[in-house]
Amino acid sequence: MGLSHTKCVIAGAGPAGLMFGMLLARAGVDTVVLEKHDDFLRDFRGDTVHASTLRLMGELGLGDAFQKLAHQHIHDLQILTDDGTYTLADFRRLPGRFKHITFLPQSDFLTFLLEEANRFRNFRLLRNSEVVAVTTDQGRVNGLRYRDGEGEEHELRADLTVAADGRRSIVRESAGLESRVFGSALDILWFQLSKREDDPGGMVGRLSDGQLLVRIERQSHWQAAMAVRKGGYDEMRAQGLDRFRETLVTLKPFLADRVHEVRTWDDVKVLDVQIDRLRQWWRPGLLCIGDAAHTMSPIMGVGINLAVQDAVAAANILAEPLRDGTLDDGHLGRVQRRRKPPTAAIQRMQLFLQTRFLEPWIRGEGKSTTPVLLRILKRLPLLQGVPARAMAIGLRPEHPVESLR
Repeated sequence: MGLSHTKCVIAGAGPAGLMFGMLLARAGVDTVVLEKHDDFLRDFRGDTVHASTLRLMGELGLGDAFQKLAHQHIHDLQILTDDGTYTLADFRRLPGRFKHITFLPQSDFLTFLLEEANRFRNFRLLRNSEVVAVTTDQGRVNGLRYRDGEGEEHELRADLTVAADGRRSIVRESAGLESRVFGSALDILWFQLSKREDDPGGMVGRLSDGQLLVRIERQSHWQAAMAVRKGGYDEMRAQGLDRFRETLVTLKPFLADRVHEVRTWDDVKVLDVQIDRLRQWWRPGLLCIGDAAHTMSPIMGVGINLAVQDAVAAANILAEPLRDGTLDDGHLGRVQRRRKPPTAAIQRMQLFLQTRFLEPWIRGEGKSTTPVLLRILKRLPLLQGVPARAMAIGLRPEHPVESLR
């Protein structure tokens, strides 16, 4: 291909990688993104775009174009128990213009970012390029080795290498960065069912008899998530697909006429829920962002938005020294100091909800009672804005510096 050096090489064309690459290109930094797949289509990738990201689109001058993408708005998150309906988060209580969260297929979001990035001649995306390892020189990461679609290996040198290649990051493993693993006793089963015009809409969780099922409205179908304890999927398979379908009907009776659409267990995908965070997000010449730096639980649906916030903070701090050739390790450390506190705080919230709320319920300790948290939120509805703000805005929303706008 004739390309041997660039200012910045990014592993992974997900939300963090493409946002960071696009912002660097805006700032005049030569940037190459390596993506191991040929397209952005994946099963059950996160696709909640929150108020912080919606506001960011406007600050970048992309708000009007973004709003033209086909999407849906959700104004609250409800939990239905045997005692009634409870509101866990009311996004109408958010400050500012965006009083909702947006559901947009992640493939559409990534395509949107790529189209914007491609406007700049100093941006390049290489598809079918699977990262194999980092390259180093005297202890400093100086690029990546990757395999193209023909199986041939190449090396690309860079002043800065960025790992944005997800929760199973090859880059962070190759670089020897250590994670602090917080663990989880849950897994999530993902599957889809068709949607009818007269179905009740929105995003609703159902708690009953030690079961949790969340249905999320999409334009053409329902995306559903069932929480199970670790190893619970194998137990469900042993009980048979008919038993699984019966459970769905018990939790959501209106789905009875379509549970047969789960034809085989291949239609049910298992998400291994994990929460971890790198102790150090960087080493000389390398920075990790997004899931490569911190794996989030699907609880609160904040993964995309935290990844985007990482990318904006990193671009704010690194674009100018990258362009001017003055980048040093102190700049990389600043990114971690900026992003670690809000990330750690959200992870603590996720762990609290899992260990004090979800995991006891799944273990059968809450079969007959509505969780106290839901009762408090119903009694004091003003508090429903607290989880809404934590989810939709976060604890440190980032804004692009003037040179990136």
